[in-house]
Amino acid sequence: MYFETRIGGWRMRFHRKQKRRGFSLLELMAVIVIIGLLAGVVTLSVRSYMKRAYRARVETDLAHIVDAITTFEAAYGRIPTSSEGLDALVRPTAGFVHGILTKSPIDPWRHAYQYNQPGRDGVEFEVICFGSDGAEGGEGTASDISSLDLSN
Repeated sequence: MYFETRIGGWRMRFHRKQKRRGFSLLELMAVIVIIGLLAGVVTLSVRSYMKRAYRARVETDLAHIVDAITTFEAAYGRIPTSSEGLDALVRPTAGFVHGILTKSPIDPWRHAYQYNQPGRDGVEFEVICFGSDGAEGGEGTASDISSLDLSN
């Protein structure tokens, strides 16, 4: 806000100092509620992306493990037995000083992958991720994903 005065032929403007007032408690509460609502919406939308990302990671891991088993078979003329499990791919050997895989594969939910030899439906082997619950069966993120489910 300002006021004007004329001195001689000159028009002069002077600014008045205004008191600054802070925000009221009601205004602050309204802003906090709006920020909370926006955070909730963002969280819900990001969760669906995380679920898809976990599934994509499992599929990539399964493909990588299947490739490692194929490499093991090419090098040794056999595939690992169920008792050897996926640890056979990690153990250093003369042909693979650091192992075929650098570490034991763990799914995004921190569970070990299940290796079966022979696999279901008459296949030589099968690698399974039991999903978020770590148990057989389930729906949604808890559903099982198998190496048999991978597209060729």
